[in-house]
Amino acid sequence: MTESSGEQIEIAYGDQRVVVVEVGGGLRTYSVAGREVLDGYGADELCPSGRGQVLIPWPNRLEDGSYEFDGRRHQAPIDDPAENDAIHGLVRWASWRVGRQAPDSVAMEHLLHPRPGYPFSLALRIEYVLSDAGLSVTTTATNVGADPCPYGCGSHPYLTLGTERVDSIVLRAPGGTVLSSDERGLPTGRSSVEGTR
Repeated sequence: MTESSGEQIEIAYGDQRVVVVEVGGGLRTYSVAGREVLDGYGADELCPSGRGQVLIPWPNRLEDGSYEFDGRRHQAPIDDPAENDAIHGLVRWASWRVGRQAPDSVAMEHLLHPRPGYPFSLALRIEYVLSDAGLSVTTTATNVGADPCPYGCGSHPYLTLGTERVDSIVLRAPGGTVLSSDERGLPTGRSSVEGTR
């Protein structure tokens, strides 16, 4: 029987364990010393809420699925009908293949072919490596088409501290800019974090 997230690729190093999935090429689980780092999902579940998913060739949302690149207007399929957006790119539900695997690492690969709304071609590779420093993830995208193409990437890890809610937790990140969004989740601007809480 095939799992909802496809093949399950497990890598390990010391007391660290990671499961990467065929469907979307993302992280399903990551644990250290038996403690979950990600709020993942079961092998028999369809990935809920974008947990661990890879967001390529655009993270976030395209308003009304439309964008302009190199003087041409493109219309991507609407996959968030409630907000009328194209959300989180084109590879979240695509089949990825194992390009290289070792006990402590795996490289997932996907060829994104041209399609209506994104008439470009990208060779994608995501390498997951466990070491003494923890988990590192390296994403590489190569334009294998004849023309320049728009590209952005992101990932959707849902971190957990083993608590039901994280509302009281303070996260410190070395960011210099904050991106604001509207009620649809669409970017509206950016501002410096200088002088803010």
